[in-house]
Amino acid sequence: MEQVPASTNGARRNEDIALDLLKFVAGATGIGRTTAPSTGFVPAAATKPEDQVAHLLELYSRCLGAVAGNGGAR
Repeated sequence: MEQVPASTNGARRNEDIALDLLKFVAGATGIGRTTAPSTGFVPAAATKPEDQVAHLLELYSRCLGAVAGNGGAR
């Protein structure tokens, strides 16, 4: 069996950490969560799923940047 180079292990580890960070931030802020309408409350504008996905991908790239040490700069 061939072994994966050491540099790939470090990159994969950063990706895993960034994904965990994304899950934490998204869960704490409610990003990507669908809201059910309740009595007396109508949201101003419903967010399209495509917009939610784009926002989550942007957040992931910022998390990955933060884990890599560049402060999540864009």
